[in-house]
Amino acid sequence: MATARKRQVSLTDTKYYHCISRCVRRAYLCGEDKVTGQSYEHRRGWIEDKLLELAKVFCIDVCAYAVMSNHTHTVLYVDDIKAKRLSDKTIVIRWHKLFKGTILSHKFLQGERLDSAQQYFLNKDIEQFRERLASISWFMRVLNESIARKANKEDNCTGRFWEGRFKSQALLDEAALAACMAYVDLNPVRAKMADTPETSDYTSVKTRCEHAKEGKQPKQLARFAGSPRKHMPKGLPFELKSYLELVELTGRCMRTDKRGAINPINSPILDRLNIASENWLKLTTQFTKVFHGAVGRPQKLDNYCASLEIKRRANYKQCEKLLA
Repeated sequence: MATARKRQVSLTDTKYYHCISRCVRRAYLCGEDKVTGQSYEHRRGWIEDKLLELAKVFCIDVCAYAVMSNHTHTVLYVDDIKAKRLSDKTIVIRWHKLFKGTILSHKFLQGERLDSAQQYFLNKDIEQFRERLASISWFMRVLNESIARKANKEDNCTGRFWEGRFKSQALLDEAALAACMAYVDLNPVRAKMADTPETSDYTSVKTRCEHAKEGKQPKQLARFAGSPRKHMPKGLPFELKSYLELVELTGRCMRTDKRGAINPINSPILDRLNIASENWLKLTTQFTKVFHGAVGRPQKLDNYCASLEIKRRANYKQCEKLLA
């Protein structure tokens, strides 16, 4: 039996989550139908555009993503603090960008006077909107439903397009976050859909590389804030340059004609996170195979399981072996 989503998300332990959605249709998500020869590659753009559009509305940042032939990977950061700080009006405006809202929410934005009973129910609605705008489940729901509707319309059919539930993994520490992001960014290279990270279409790493050439970071993605320090600003706890170099080196290692040509252990990120090079290569090629659930060093995993009252620690031995 699948675990309830609320028993997988603990924002007190981590705000980073890896989500995977799989297509169940023969025509695939974005690939080419081998029976009819019809290409669905344009759907990659649908997903990338919608994903980055939702990041502007939800209080959720996109850290990494990759759109594959029959599935998508996203690494998300839940900014629940931002959701709590936004004004009621801002929350309602954002919600109306996604849904019709209620009669009361429209009256509120139009500045109409509400009596005490109406104000009470409006406050209840706003509280619900605020909670949903910081919910991974609602983020993935809006993303997947919109793509499914467009695909069904294009295919002139009805029925399920995605698997019933998306899979999610809690990333409990920096080592798990770095490994998972690199795994996601390098998916097309590993699948031989691209030779290098910067040429892999519809991935976060390509977007980051394009902006890095101009010395910038893409506004639509979570920013790299540098190494952890006492007064740490919001953002990914790595140096952008170091991360891109590490992904580039790792990507070359994955190519059969380049294997062994470089040594990714020279990366400062791996030195700081204390991840062995042989473990790093396994993490970035087999992340979802070796981990089925929350990922992090043993102590972080213990804390996470205790918070959610989970007795079974499915990944404990693998976390201990690869991350400890």
